[in-house]
Amino acid sequence: MKKSTRILHAGRKPELFHGAVNPPVYHASTILHPSVEAMEKSGRTPFEGVRYGRFGTPTTFALEEAVAELEGGHRSVATSSGLAAITGALLAFLKAGDHLLMVDTAYFPTRKFCDTVLSGLGIETTYYDPLAGAGIEALMRPETKVVFTESPGSLTFEVQDIPAIAEVAHAKGAIVMMDNTWGVLHFQPFTKGVDISIQAATKYIVGHADAMLGTITAATPELWLAVKTSLAAFGASPGTEEMYLGLRGLRTLPVRLRQHAETAQRLTRWLEARPEVERVLYPPLESDPGHDLWKRDFTGGCGLFGVILKPAAKAAVDAMLDGYSHFKLGFSWGGFESLVIPTSGHSIIRTASPWSPAGPSLRFHAGLEDADDLQDDLERGFGRLACAAS
Repeated sequence: MKKSTRILHAGRKPELFHGAVNPPVYHASTILHPSVEAMEKSGRTPFEGVRYGRFGTPTTFALEEAVAELEGGHRSVATSSGLAAITGALLAFLKAGDHLLMVDTAYFPTRKFCDTVLSGLGIETTYYDPLAGAGIEALMRPETKVVFTESPGSLTFEVQDIPAIAEVAHAKGAIVMMDNTWGVLHFQPFTKGVDISIQAATKYIVGHADAMLGTITAATPELWLAVKTSLAAFGASPGTEEMYLGLRGLRTLPVRLRQHAETAQRLTRWLEARPEVERVLYPPLESDPGHDLWKRDFTGGCGLFGVILKPAAKAAVDAMLDGYSHFKLGFSWGGFESLVIPTSGHSIIRTASPWSPAGPSLRFHAGLEDADDLQDDLERGFGRLACAAS
């Protein structure tokens, strides 16, 4: 079956739920056992079956099965947010004295976690140039246990050579993790050498800006067990309502993502021809420096892209952003709504690779509104930019 068909059916077992199309929401903490023998038997195989609400319910297992199908991995573990998935995965494989290689374009909360929590635990982080590729070998140490990747990179959209990085990491005995939220459906991490794939399911999987959720998918049973054991020790337990919303969103993911990507492709082509724009950051564009790698490794795009304007005063850019009708100011992305945030200044922190855009930078998410309306909204914004600058 094609992936879109598999996603539609993964994790659904109507025959177990009186024919209901969707798995029900199980609100459960205590699980009753019919006998002492059954209770004892339930604990013999770790994390199998329904034993206690914190370890998961049928709603949990349905989502985890479906996400594993989406990513092509062995099994998945759901978490309460995308950041919880990142931090939970890192803590499952790092201990005092270990070394982590973290991509310099990492999501800012990931960087903060490395610089505060991990450093406090005696785990050293080295940030590396996202374009290092096989050159990352120069940064590997005997104590390097994890190489963390994110492609395209947060806010600046560099595409990493994941297979080259994975080959070096595996040769040195390290595992490769990837934040695959942008690629969601169009990057198959385990065919490219990734060991642990992480998604902020809050974004495209949920798809409706109404739930916080994260997922960790492992390539092998051993890796999955390490993640599950660690998260269970921390008491991590996302709510079943959120699980259900993730399942609901997952069923329409291919259709929604196609629309997001088509609109983003149209808008980015239009934007790169605008006189106010210095550069558009969107790997599916032929003009993007990461296009060749994107074309090799990805099968499609999404609605998230960046724009670097030509030099302009902050007040003029603010006037442009404040007046948008459809591109609302808000963090996150991946929902049905269009969003924009300024990313200049303190939003982008780089310590291993320089980032010096020629002008103010912005991040846009193309939602599911009509593309004509979104383009008109952008055009009116450029009018406000010009008026405020004159």
